[in-house]
Amino acid sequence: MPLPKRILVIRLSAMGDVTMCVPVLLALKRDYPEVEIVALSRKRFQSILEYIPDIRFIEADVDAKHKGISGLYRLSKEIKAQEIDAVADFHNVLRSKILRTFLTGIPKAKIDKGRSDKKRLVNDPNFFQPLKHSTERYADVLRELGFKIELKGNEFLSKEAVLPQIHDKIGRKTSKWVGFAPFAAHKTKALTVKKAKKIVQAIAKNEQVTIILFGGGKKEEKQLQIVAGTTTNVINLAGLTSFENELTIMSQLDAMIAMDSGNGHLAALYGVPVITLWGNTHPYAGFAPYGQPKENQLTVDRKKYPLVPTSIFGNKVVKGYKKATSSIKVKAVVDRLNEVLKS
Repeated sequence: MPLPKRILVIRLSAMGDVTMCVPVLLALKRDYPEVEIVALSRKRFQSILEYIPDIRFIEADVDAKHKGISGLYRLSKEIKAQEIDAVADFHNVLRSKILRTFLTGIPKAKIDKGRSDKKRLVNDPNFFQPLKHSTERYADVLRELGFKIELKGNEFLSKEAVLPQIHDKIGRKTSKWVGFAPFAAHKTKALTVKKAKKIVQAIAKNEQVTIILFGGGKKEEKQLQIVAGTTTNVINLAGLTSFENELTIMSQLDAMIAMDSGNGHLAALYGVPVITLWGNTHPYAGFAPYGQPKENQLTVDRKKYPLVPTSIFGNKVVKGYKKATSSIKVKAVVDRLNEVLKS
């Protein structure tokens, strides 16, 4: 059976998950440069996926044009017009399942999310072991379609030049740039403003380092202003420039400190060393930023918090675990950062 020449890759959300598709698709283009990729996702993720060579992007406007069964049928007709040879469903949710039923006569493969093992990881304290990484689960979908994909841990995007007008805002790079994204969608995965400020103050003692704060939305912008304080070698990037410009700055970082959230995954796309602070979630679930060593995964003390991970996505609040993330010592973060910057 001949390999597909043009494949549809479906991943509608979320930012971290879409980001982890990139190294897998880079591996596909490296090993099979003749294969054309058509990516289906939400508009806000186009700027992440468009860095993959020769990729075509289709917007899934599931809140308007492609809403509901009739909207997904309309979307399926748009997809068919691309004359795809196969479907790689990296999401496998209700919407993508419906789309697959509309795309008749085309070979399809879908992701195995390992739900039973993930459920056991959360609920069975005796089952504490690393599960398959998400990137390998995506690669398995392509393997089912016949592609012999091998992830080598070095499938990174090229670093991007920072535009002169952005340098006018944040200055030229005359020191080590360390990114810091202390917040996340769920509170169980985020630091408090107080703890984030302590970490910034500790790192800022090194005058050879400039700390660049990342975050999104008006609320985080205000919180990061507090975190930054009046320290001269701290820059609050939130609300200062576009998402695309933020990516170029991320690509130039010497290190990133982030929570279990999208910013860590984005920095990892460029091969930036990412130190992840894990609270109620855990890297064993398979969502650590791509290509990062286990030494960069700073987790809470499971003797004190034996139920970690309390959930896979951090959306479950357990009594007594509200401050788990903040229990990670400032010294542990600074010490690991120093090791990363030395190397």
